[in-house]
Amino acid sequence: MFELLYWLDLFGIVVFALSGALMAGRYKLDPFGVVVLAAVTAIGGGTIRDVILDTPVFWLVNPIYLYVILTTALLTIIFIRRPKRIPKRFLLISDALGLALFAVLGTAKSISLGVPISIAIVMGTITGVAGGMIRDVLCNVIPMILRQEIYATAAILGGSLFALFSYFGWSENVSIVCAIVGALKLRLAAIYWQVSLPAFQIIDKERDD
Repeated sequence: MFELLYWLDLFGIVVFALSGALMAGRYKLDPFGVVVLAAVTAIGGGTIRDVILDTPVFWLVNPIYLYVILTTALLTIIFIRRPKRIPKRFLLISDALGLALFAVLGTAKSISLGVPISIAIVMGTITGVAGGMIRDVLCNVIPMILRQEIYATAAILGGSLFALFSYFGWSENVSIVCAIVGALKLRLAAIYWQVSLPAFQIIDKERDD
């Protein structure tokens, strides 16, 4: 269990760091800006989760996460010279994969710390979406979680599936993998078919008149 969590966590760090680095490239940030955006995207959600749960922040305990982020950012700078030529859908897909991974892993970690299931799912959602929120805010873009897109819903689904599978006695490894696949499928389906939640809109009659 621990070994699977560890390697999936590192893979999620790479995916989210790549997402942040690509976003930085699209907005023509300098190398320092690329590293910063990669870092906040990769570890922002997990940091907030650990602070709320009053547990040691994971990347302070194991600095390898920072090394992975730095390596990913540098490799992105070296090998991807024109980020704007990379289809925007690739950025969305990498972000979707990171979202699914971190939402489930964040829920699993929270449950292992003994918090109630409902709180664990919230912590998993924060783990999955907060880094992307910080990235988008720094780039002056409306965060995806605040748009019509099915984003946080996918994170909630992943955490809920893990809790459900665990409740029915599935092995932890199988529960993690199946929950990640479920969350990822929902997010990718929303991207492919452009499915979104209905928007809340208040019509200003005076302005229309």
